[in-house]
Amino acid sequence: MKSISYVLFFFCFFMLSCSSPVETPIDSGGINLTKPNILLVIADDMGKDATPNFSEGTIKPNMPTLQSLIDSGITFDNLWSYPVCTPTRASILTGKYGVNTNVLEVGDVISTAETSLQSYINSNTNNEYATAIIGKWHLSNNASDPVTMGIDYFAGILSGGVPDYYNWTFNENGATSNSTTYTTTKLTDTAIDWVDDQTKPWFLWMAYNAPHTPFHLAPTDLHSQGNLPTDEASINANPIPYYMSAIEAMDSELGRFLSSLSSEERANTVIIFIGDNGTPGKVAQNPYSRLTVKGTLYQGGVNVPMIVSGVDVNRVGEREDALIHTADLFTTIANITGVSASEIHNSNSFYPKLSSAANDDRTFVYTEKSDGYTIRNAAYKLMKFDNGDEELYNLVLDPYENNNLIGTTLSAEATNEKANLISEAIAIRN
Repeated sequence: MKSISYVLFFFCFFMLSCSSPVETPIDSGGINLTKPNILLVIADDMGKDATPNFSEGTIKPNMPTLQSLIDSGITFDNLWSYPVCTPTRASILTGKYGVNTNVLEVGDVISTAETSLQSYINSNTNNEYATAIIGKWHLSNNASDPVTMGIDYFAGILSGGVPDYYNWTFNENGATSNSTTYTTTKLTDTAIDWVDDQTKPWFLWMAYNAPHTPFHLAPTDLHSQGNLPTDEASINANPIPYYMSAIEAMDSELGRFLSSLSSEERANTVIIFIGDNGTPGKVAQNPYSRLTVKGTLYQGGVNVPMIVSGVDVNRVGEREDALIHTADLFTTIANITGVSASEIHNSNSFYPKLSSAANDDRTFVYTEKSDGYTIRNAAYKLMKFDNGDEELYNLVLDPYENNNLIGTTLSAEATNEKANLISEAIAIRN
């Protein structure tokens, strides 16, 4: 019996020593690595003419952090937003066009009955993600709305901007305080602290208010524009370097945030960088003008930058010309978390584009204002306004909308394309 006991003992010991316990992979900070982290960075009022790696504009900010994302990821050439920031944010949050949320202009309020992206993710992943919006909300004036809509943590700015980048009201889950820290730095500090506290995968919606007005010079150590005068007369005389200083400071602070992550956590993070609408008229650059940027349905108002890089983004240093709408971020981000749907509400996923250039693109992309809409396909773009005005452009031949085809004799192709665009728009709007 004794010998049998010894045999059983050594057999059990052998089996235990040869088997490994099943553990959830974690990094050195205790973060669950079974799902990727997601960082959505929204720059406020930053058009293609102010963004590296786009041909529009001649004065570009120095953005080494963004350039590293460009070099390691995908630059999207045909992302459409709304002409102003509130409806763009609503489209991402809900996956719906403004015609379906009644958020079409600055000042429109999101209904808390809408299902937010954060709530949708956690309903479909068994609450696997920690979620936060840090920065600009601008979808209502009620500080409790983000939490009501299923976002775990909100800290930042409720309104469209700040009166002074160095003296402003900071809101954290409903509690307000005065901050004299440069906004971009304060928001980044808050993001670093929040991520440090997480023990599961996170989705951080990082909505900087930069480079939105006022064009206040950023701290000298965060930009390369020099020691400029800060009086209003100097700023108004040439606002571009002040605008660029805010962009460069945002890039510096984004780099600091990324550097704060452990190597394992950084390697397991996908980063999406977008502008929420076109550049403001005061700092618009060729080929745009004050009349074709922020606030308008022209390309300079709605065709905004997007760069995607990070985990599972297998196209390195590539460009993508697929037609994409900011609402499409809803389903795409849901896919990153493991949700399999390819279309939710008005949101079509471009998730497959992160790994291949498969041809599964939208054939139309649409956006709108309270007084009209615009819609395009691969070649033609139509703008139609409530007062009856129409504009039609062939974007292949005329990418910056210099030659309105309405009022000329339309070719058979242009006539047919216009009819198709109107038909598709009616289907969207009804």
